[in-house]
Amino acid sequence: MSTYAPQRCGIATFTDDLATAVGGREIVALQPADRPGPYPAEVRHVIRRDVRTDYVTAALALNASGIDAVSIQHEYGIWGGEDGAYVLDFVRALRVPAVATLHTVLREPSSSQRRILTQLVDSAEATVVMSQTAASLLAYAYNVDPSRVQVVAHGVPHLPLVTPDSVKPRLGLRGKTVILSFGLLGQGKGYESAIAAMPAILRADPSATYVVLGATHPDLLRREGEAYRRRLETMAADLGVTDHVQLVDRFVSRGELGIWLEAADIFVTPYPNLDQIVSGTLSYAMGAGKAIVSTPYAYALERLADGRGKLVAAGSTAALADALVELVKDPALRARLGRRAYEYSRGMIWPEVGEQYRRIFARAARPTVNLATAIPRFAAIGG
Repeated sequence: MSTYAPQRCGIATFTDDLATAVGGREIVALQPADRPGPYPAEVRHVIRRDVRTDYVTAALALNASGIDAVSIQHEYGIWGGEDGAYVLDFVRALRVPAVATLHTVLREPSSSQRRILTQLVDSAEATVVMSQTAASLLAYAYNVDPSRVQVVAHGVPHLPLVTPDSVKPRLGLRGKTVILSFGLLGQGKGYESAIAAMPAILRADPSATYVVLGATHPDLLRREGEAYRRRLETMAADLGVTDHVQLVDRFVSRGELGIWLEAADIFVTPYPNLDQIVSGTLSYAMGAGKAIVSTPYAYALERLADGRGKLVAAGSTAALADALVELVKDPALRARLGRRAYEYSRGMIWPEVGEQYRRIFARAARPTVNLATAIPRFAAIGG
């Protein structure tokens, strides 16, 4: 039960990758009202996100299905009810062992958010987070027993470490120094800071191009259409850098995303929210061996430590420009940072992450499963 293909969001992609890496799975799709299927064959049940009774119905069906464990992907905004409270209806009715993967752990939750997350964790056999920061936060801010929390990295594709110039011609970027961000386009990701840095970057390297790859977030598109994308385009025009900023309006396949990552010289996450505890985009960039520049949000601080990337002050266009200028002028430095990130990320590739989840699911599964040999069948539940 997760947002799932063909829906376009990071957690749907994560769930698909996790299910493939673990094997022996079926999916219960958590479906927003305005985004119906059709779904692939592994989707056995559909929950209408805003229909409360569907959650209990799905739990009862899973209780009777013979599955061994349920994987709950949690992020507040994906579940129905205020602050996603309907997840509690589901876990109260569930009689199958559950493992909760938390994609958001807020540093300052509301009382409702704290209650929901705490009750979900209490109901689960195990809880997975993707950073040590998140695990520590659960312990001191939510009073969760650390022994019940596992840290498993965000999975990444197994990409080769290649020279960007060998890939750029496939994307019409031959001869350019490519700076890349990707993900669903929306406010709060700091893309304005990167565009504002482009005049300084171009003085250092007139071939530089900043690519923002991704379709507009469906929720933003529903509220205001493409107004935000137009504002970014206007900003680039006002700065005289239109020819050096590409806003690629497309939700790309994994294969195409891999090509864009391989073609990039530098990856940037200029996020202003310093409490962000996970970033799939940063993980992917590390997995592709990119030189990374980032604001020091919680996940970046942890993953880019020990010289695996460059951290700059949030909200400082000058600091971001200085770091990017240094990298566009120094290919050797880019290569060193990229290789450190790539070597660190070998433990984050999906085959490794899938094996860690298999062990967690096996420990959580019913006693009837032979934990030494079996791969438990599980249903992916969540956002």
